[in-house]
Parts: sequence; C-alpha cells; structure tokens
Amino acid sequence: MRIYPAIDIKDGNCVRLLRGSFSDVTVYGDNPAQMAKKWEELGGEFIHVVDLDGALKGHGVNAQAIKSICDAVSVPVQTGGGIRTMSDIEAKLLCGISRVIIGTKAVSDAEFVKEAVRRYGDKIVIGIDAKDGMVAIEGWEKTSEFTAVDFAKKMVDIGVKTIIYTDIATDGTLMGPNVDAMSEMVKATGIDIIASGGVGSIEHIKSLVPTGVEGVITGRALYTGNIELPEAIKAGKGEL
Repeated sequence: MRIYPAIDIKDGNCVRLLRGSFSDVTVYGDNPAQMAKKWEELGGEFIHVVDLDGALKGHGVNAQAIKSICDAVSVPVQTGGGIRTMSDIEAKLLCGISRVIIGTKAVSDAEFVKEAVRRYGDKIVIGIDAKDGMVAIEGWEKTSEFTAVDFAKKMVDIGVKTIIYTDIATDGTLMGPNVDAMSEMVKATGIDIIASGGVGSIEHIKSLVPTGVEGVITGRALYTGNIELPEAIKAGKGEL
C-alpha cells in the first residue's frame, strides 16, 4: 500500500482544512515546492496536491505553485481542484503532472469523463468525496444524489482505473479512517482505490492494509508530527 503525502494549496500556502471547511484552515508553510521536496527526500513515492482555491472557484488557481512542485521533485505528482475542461487537464499535464483528479465535473458530466479517459487513459483519476455515503461536490459545499459506491461503479464502467475516496466526516480530524467504507469501495469496484480522510497514526495506516486499498493519502498527521513519513511507508508495506 502506497503512502501519498498531501499538499493542499490555498492562496499559495500549504494548508489543511478540518472536515473540508474553508472556515477552518491551518497554514503549515508558504513554499509548496519545498514541502514536496521534503516529502520526496523522506521516501515519498507519489505526491498528492489539491488546489483548494480551484475547487471552490471551479477553475485552476494555483498553477504556478503546482508547476513549481513538479519542477522540484522527480517522483510523480497527482493533482485535483477545479478541473472542469479538457484544457484544464492539458494545462496540468503541461505543468508536469502525472495524474489529474476530476471531482465535481465527473458527477455532472459522465461524457466528459469518458472523453478524458479516451484521450488520457490512466492519467485520469476520479475523486469521490462522500458525506454520509453520498457524493459531495463543489469543494464539498453541496451534496449530489449519487451514493459513493453507485457513482464509483458508473466510473468503472466508463474505464476509470483509479479512484480517490475521501470520507469528509473524518477528513483532517486525525480520528481514524472509515475502514468499512474503504473496504466496501474496494470490493464493489475491483479497481485501485486510494483512501483519504482521518489518518492520524501509524495504527490507522495499518488498519487500512487489509481493506485492499492501493494507497492512502495522509496530510495533517504529517504536518503535526503525529506520523513520520518513513515509518508510514514501512507500515503501508506491512513491515511494521
């Protein structure tokens, strides 16, 4: 199981939100590229970047910061937040991004996802953010009529190979991931699921290994020091 260190960018800074609330922001640094380099040097194999301003505004905002991250590291980087058009996807790929995460747009426009997958294959990842089992959209400000699992199956039918599944209730809380929801998603889809939300300790990482998720995103716990990245990587590989 791979560990994805997370860098959330707001106003050019590295931040974390609590349960996705834009009114509960903690700033952890003003140099996202430097942060990415740190995670790479500590063993990070894949960096997860979210353009929070982009998610809220519906278009990419922190392009320069994202490009600086790609330039700073040699490991692959995935990013999401405000991806609404093919040109948004192309712009991210031109920055050096390896995988582009589509969230809100995937819920409203399945044809867009179909075309994106046709053009870019496994460079397209779908971000499913769930609130009480329902898919949330527009920076988590609204809830759609889809259950997370039903929507995931729809994406699999289109040809999506990787889904990032975030449980909003646990996100940023450090209280533990929603293990049952992650396990259910893996069983229901049969594709690579990356778990996100609630990871606050090495034990939480260990708890996700049996679910069969391909990876886990960890953010706040790395920034607070609750988790050391090298130890997390060992736990993900079953070496602890």
